[in-house]
Amino acid sequence: MRRIETIFHPSDFSEASTVAFEHALRIALVAHAELTMLHVDNDSDADWQDFPGVRDTLERWGLIMEGSPKSAVGELGIEVQKIIASGRSPVTASVEFLKKHPADMVVLAVHQYEGSVRWQQKRVAEPIAHAAEAMTLYLPYGVPGFVAHEDGAISLRRILIPVAAKPRAQPAIEAVERIIRSLGLASGIVNVLHVGSSSGVPSLQIPAEPGWDWRVHTVDGDPVEVIVQTAAAAKSDLIVMTTEGPHGFLDALRGNTTARVLRECSCPVLSLHA
Repeated sequence: MRRIETIFHPSDFSEASTVAFEHALRIALVAHAELTMLHVDNDSDADWQDFPGVRDTLERWGLIMEGSPKSAVGELGIEVQKIIASGRSPVTASVEFLKKHPADMVVLAVHQYEGSVRWQQKRVAEPIAHAAEAMTLYLPYGVPGFVAHEDGAISLRRILIPVAAKPRAQPAIEAVERIIRSLGLASGIVNVLHVGSSSGVPSLQIPAEPGWDWRVHTVDGDPVEVIVQTAAAAKSDLIVMTTEGPHGFLDALRGNTTARVLRECSCPVLSLHA
């Protein structure tokens, strides 16, 4: 099981991006991964100081002493680089960077409004995620997520995995196993949810992770409504889903199931290409 080694985080310097940054940084710390932050500037007025402060955050979390030099960050086992790219399109800049430097995880802040997932009122998050071919962690605006702002503590004990015959669900199962191991999560519950009859539950290989209880549920109803309601009832800290992109006329209008869940949920969503 390969660990998470590289994390990519495009930032628009908004409050939502700050939450996403804190998740990207915390995951990088625990996984001893390399974190790259990218900001696209059209007017050449962005400054390095506009990026979220890595050392300020680490000081607040009590991981380094106040006033520590840059070398203190590397001593924690991570590498952080900040990039300001010139251009009009965050999508183009991000996709071009990811082509040259593939990441194991992409962490994105997204807004939930106007029937679609947008970033700075432009479709940014979804195109980057589809082009990256890496697992993508979405942090919806206004959702605090599972990394505490004050001390960086990770509260990831309840994970929901919706499964269906298509797209393949096994990558989501394997992703959760990878997250549990990479982040050193000691215990928790994984709810595996199939919307439909029990006969339609796909064949799955459930890992035997010590301290983790995997439970399989079947519920009838509209997939998006059932997933969102189940996540809320179970107080899920994270939803993990596989996606194959839009299919068919209705999906073209409404977005695929993952995108629709992301608009309505109240927790982070991790999506993977099936």
